[in-house]
Amino acid sequence: MKSLKLLAALLGYPSAELVAALPEIARRLGGDRSLRSATQDALAGLLAELKREDLLDLQERYVAQFDTGRSTSLHLFEHVHGDSRDRGQAMVDLNAIYARAGFSLAGGELPDFLPAVLEYLSTRPAEEVHEMLDDCAHILRAVGERLQDGGSPYAAVFAALLDLQGEPPLAAGKRERKAHAEPSLDEDWQDVPVQFGADAPPAGTQQSRPQFIRFVPKQ
Repeated sequence: MKSLKLLAALLGYPSAELVAALPEIARRLGGDRSLRSATQDALAGLLAELKREDLLDLQERYVAQFDTGRSTSLHLFEHVHGDSRDRGQAMVDLNAIYARAGFSLAGGELPDFLPAVLEYLSTRPAEEVHEMLDDCAHILRAVGERLQDGGSPYAAVFAALLDLQGEPPLAAGKRERKAHAEPSLDEDWQDVPVQFGADAPPAGTQQSRPQFIRFVPKQ
């Protein structure tokens, strides 16, 4: 899916290079018929803001939006493992998946950074793309709805990822309506252990493709 690479770029740290590429990104995303019209409108709003606003202001808002708390973090394992030791092993396993595919990360980039995951998936077969997006769809929805409720135009990117996966759209106002009773994202979801390598169960007891994200609601 070529749109994944474009969406990865939009979720990256704002730069002059990104701003210069916005017309081409708009043209190519506008031709993706798998995106709902409402999502296209929301993406247009994000692109307009990235084009209109001062770059330093965009960078400050980006840091405030994604780097100051776990609830809207772009590091997927933050939402699965938090700061536990399991996160380190999950990073190793995901790096191994990248290495087997010949995919290299930029210097200092963590493997669970969503733009990196999307960049990787943009090079992979459709079946693997859908399986991995399905694994993290709940994270994408939870983060997207929090962004949407906070009025962030970046919610459009998460809406687009759900569209590409054939998922229902983001629920408007969901967090606001349930704020008095809904647990935090970290309380709401937990990971189901997945084994890799020699310790993995025999074929047939787990899917053959290593899954780097898997979580279900707590009972």
